[in-house]
Amino acid sequence: MDRRSFLLSISGLALSQLLVGCENKNQTKLSVQLLKNSIPAQVVDQFSQFLQPKPKLKFSPVEQIQNLYQQLQHWQEQAKTNDKQNWTRWIPFINSQTTNVVDLVGLGDYWLKSAIEQKLIQPLAAAEVQQLKSWSNLDERWRQLVTRNDQGNLDPQGQVWAAPYRWGSTVIVYDRQKFQELGWQPQDWSDLWRDGLRSQISLLDNPREVIGLVLKKLGQSYNTENLDTVPNLEKELQALNQQVKLYSSNNYLEPLITGDTWLAVGWSSDVLPILSRYPQLNVVIPKSGTAIWADLWVRPSKASKNDISSKWIDFCWQQEIAKQITTKTKTNSPIISDIKITDIAEPIRSLLQTNQQVFSKSEFLLPLSASTVKQYESLFTKIKTS
Repeated sequence: MDRRSFLLSISGLALSQLLVGCENKNQTKLSVQLLKNSIPAQVVDQFSQFLQPKPKLKFSPVEQIQNLYQQLQHWQEQAKTNDKQNWTRWIPFINSQTTNVVDLVGLGDYWLKSAIEQKLIQPLAAAEVQQLKSWSNLDERWRQLVTRNDQGNLDPQGQVWAAPYRWGSTVIVYDRQKFQELGWQPQDWSDLWRDGLRSQISLLDNPREVIGLVLKKLGQSYNTENLDTVPNLEKELQALNQQVKLYSSNNYLEPLITGDTWLAVGWSSDVLPILSRYPQLNVVIPKSGTAIWADLWVRPSKASKNDISSKWIDFCWQQEIAKQITTKTKTNSPIISDIKITDIAEPIRSLLQTNQQVFSKSEFLLPLSASTVKQYESLFTKIKTS
């Protein structure tokens, strides 16, 4: 699931690499790889001021969250290679491809199961979790999301494998002017089937998202295990396909901005940052509930455990810091904070003040069995090519 910051201009605070603190031999160090623009530079600077003596911090952003997952895989392979073929360190080309393992990595919840299964990450120790001051302040759903067994599946008896620091949802974004002509405004998934929208919609090129929104329209779960048990599912998908102009997980906003489509379904992390530049666009979270994604801190399997990485996780959960992450990255925080209405720009105000009713109806895209995943993919391919 490739979430991109499409058409998002890079501010002076979006860093290619942020180093805070002057190095000395006994200085505490923290190195983090994370998704670009997912943490404000001011927050990193405040963390440096928060700790005494000041640590050396190295935050390295990457363009796409998938790259972070691939980096975890690279470290794993690198460790295996180093164990088997120590002589390769003398070969300049191979040595240039390796990088030091960092303390923490920002990873999407979509990748968590496979990261656990492949042993790319290590769980947080029980004692460490108990020392996280804000762990108990998280909604139970967040604690459940990251508590898993060794196969990466949700398990109340499992270990804590990650710490959520921000989240968003799948939203409907549409051209307000076009819908004024139709005389109505989209409010829920069922509106995507209404008259006047034939070949006017762009959807994510993702079977879990597209089939999931149809399941939600039919009163079912995004995480339905057997699609054959859902009456009229294929018929509803075929009807929706008639409304779709294109499927894309990367460029679904561009045709909406240029007027080639009237409505798109996309990820809030892509959509919210561009609203101030395109005032003709409006966004709504479907009333019947939607899919939720989360960005998490995880510890690579070869990383050394240290106290400062735990302090960073807890720091992101402080009320004031959670507010900054919310307002500056235009995402939600798992920590409920009393953000002032005036702190959020008008176009996205209602989206960043969590509607608990809608949140309770929304779902994480949880791991499915291999056979079920194949069922989703097969049906999605059939609909798109029909």
